[in-house]
Amino acid sequence: MSAAELADQLDVVSQGSALIRTKLEVRSLAGAKRVLQLQIKQRRTKTTSDLAYQVLWPDEHKGEAVILHQAHGVAKGSIIVPQQPVRAIKASQMNEGLFDSDLSYQDAVENFFAWKKQALVGSETINGVNCQILESKPDSSSVSIYAKVRSWIDPQRFVPMRIEKYSSSGELVRRIDVTRVARDEKHHPIPASLTVHGPRKNSVTEFNGARIDQDVQFTDADFTAAGVLK
Repeated sequence: MSAAELADQLDVVSQGSALIRTKLEVRSLAGAKRVLQLQIKQRRTKTTSDLAYQVLWPDEHKGEAVILHQAHGVAKGSIIVPQQPVRAIKASQMNEGLFDSDLSYQDAVENFFAWKKQALVGSETINGVNCQILESKPDSSSVSIYAKVRSWIDPQRFVPMRIEKYSSSGELVRRIDVTRVARDEKHHPIPASLTVHGPRKNSVTEFNGARIDQDVQFTDADFTAAGVLK
């Protein structure tokens, strides 16, 4: 399988709609820990991604939400806090942390497998899995805060076991490790738990999925402030 074929297969696997429950845990090296229970509405096509992250728990943050939209390589979003005006996420803020975690808004919504520049640059074993290393680079039709992304792909299950994202200077900005692979309701392998290391050197973020319902019928209104807060 060529690099383009592998990227295309991973792109196809990511498409569809789902309602997800997950736990986000941000831990500092000093020992502090912050935990959020999230509900995620997700709808992805070949050219468009829509996501709505909403806090279910703890009660002091219940209802806080982030809405993200990407179409034809350009991303935008909104931050919702109950009883406050909706705040837009500017292009210059896409590298900021989702709910102040180590995962950025760009990471959440971006689909680098759809980029046109794809290359196989090696292989490596990750957690006992022999992976192919796929390097993705944005072209003029894709706006990204990254200059390249390297993914360690399990070619049997079409699951990325590790993702590394680099700046234009070649610096590693963010690393995402898949720590658990589960089966969805269609028995397809999916990343279920992730560990994220970002630019901050004093924290790490973990996502642990609890439930996923697929082929959920969403409307455009589900990805608006009114739809999230209803």
